[in-house]
Amino acid sequence: MIKKAQLPLQTLNCMVGFMVWVLISSLLPFIVEDITIAPEKLAIVTAVPIVLGSVLRIPFGYYANVIGARLVFLISFILLLFPVFYISKASTFLDLIIGGTFLGIGGAVFSVGVTSLPKYYPKEKHGLVNGVYGVGNLGTAISTFAAPVIATQIGWAKAVQLYLVLLLIFAALNFFLGDKQEKKVVTPIVDQIKSVYKNEKLWFFSLFYFITFGSFVAFTVFLPNFLVSYFGIDKVDAGMRTAGFIAVATFLRPVGGWLGDKYPPLNLLIVAFAGLTGAAVILAFSPSIGLYTVGSMIIAICAGAGNGLIFKLVPMYFNKQAGIVNGIVSMMGGLGGFFPPLLLSVIYSMTGSYSIGFMAFSQVALASLVLVVWLYYMDRVALAAEVFDSTGQGILVTDAAGTIETVNPAFTRLTGYAEEEVIGKNPNVLSSGRQSDEFYTTMWGQIGQEGLWQGKLWNKRKNGEEYLELLSISAVKDDSGEVIRYVGTFTDVTPD
Repeated sequence: MIKKAQLPLQTLNCMVGFMVWVLISSLLPFIVEDITIAPEKLAIVTAVPIVLGSVLRIPFGYYANVIGARLVFLISFILLLFPVFYISKASTFLDLIIGGTFLGIGGAVFSVGVTSLPKYYPKEKHGLVNGVYGVGNLGTAISTFAAPVIATQIGWAKAVQLYLVLLLIFAALNFFLGDKQEKKVVTPIVDQIKSVYKNEKLWFFSLFYFITFGSFVAFTVFLPNFLVSYFGIDKVDAGMRTAGFIAVATFLRPVGGWLGDKYPPLNLLIVAFAGLTGAAVILAFSPSIGLYTVGSMIIAICAGAGNGLIFKLVPMYFNKQAGIVNGIVSMMGGLGGFFPPLLLSVIYSMTGSYSIGFMAFSQVALASLVLVVWLYYMDRVALAAEVFDSTGQGILVTDAAGTIETVNPAFTRLTGYAEEEVIGKNPNVLSSGRQSDEFYTTMWGQIGQEGLWQGKLWNKRKNGEEYLELLSISAVKDDSGEVIRYVGTFTDVTPD
């Protein structure tokens, strides 16, 4: 019963954490009526919670393995009581910066669930499970929509204090329903980081999540104030539109994870980044509210699906280091939401337009698209290399002139020759002398006409022992029909 409760419980935990994380940005249009904040500092107020919320994801993901998700969530919600109460009493810009910084704990809890939940499900369901957990992002939509409505009725300070009750309720739920028997993984954090930091896929996934989740967070904190100041719509309407963006992105996350379980996730990620690139170009031309909505919704769809796909990829490539990798990747995603609002604010103050910022976003998305395509083809090359190295048949590859370019481990095992001993030489180093010149003339004549020959012949190992092999030789041609190399595969069929 307790184990079955973990997915809904941890998803709700994530939702509550995200509700608190965006508390200031959700209520900023109300807060600025009571606290004087210079226009150039508005972006800083909304961005500071993202910094701590991003950086803490590494230790939170690590300690989710060490002490379990139950205690990490419980401690986090208790700690959040203090900054939430402090913000409800804020009267200066500095108060908002201090309280907002520690609201980052709410965003950091994300890496707890993506580390903990895969322990309860088979590998083929990890994409869907992490996608469902990602629905917790909906907490940002709930705050963005509900907080302004409540603040209109009771004031923003009392609206903030209602979050104290919510945090106490969920601290209690984790105390009683959290899994005390969760499987623990105790490996020093420095050792885990050393085991993954040289793997380029870690940094690729970090960049991809920097773009997908970063755009989600950036639009979440940027849209409410932007819609009010740029298009002149009222604060509640701006909150509803932003909540719509968040809802679409959030519900597409499990869809992306589910699709990643069914189809090659890298292929789907290519589509997601192509969509982000096109949508950012649309927004760069400062369109009307209608076209702006279309562009924002495309970003919501592609970013949401992309978020789910990336956390399908992480356990595929980092099964044993999922905790620390989830923390690093999700940290980079959080930081991805920190810089765009600041960049857009600076560009707007200098030019009076957001176009340059959106065009820069489109170019970063395009660069990510190129990298995903490259990673896709590198995976195919790696797969081919894995097959080449693991097959039981001996394989040697020569150039068009018959000079050996490479051999596989099975070649060494069957012939006794190490790779460095035969590269650059002719395959006749294996010749036993049993076959006549006419035999080889006929063989190469057939290869020249048909591109393939298969038969048996006697060859000699490095130690001088002769053996009978079943050999296949294929000619590899380029698009013009010219032979560029030959591939030979053989097995030892010597009679006992």
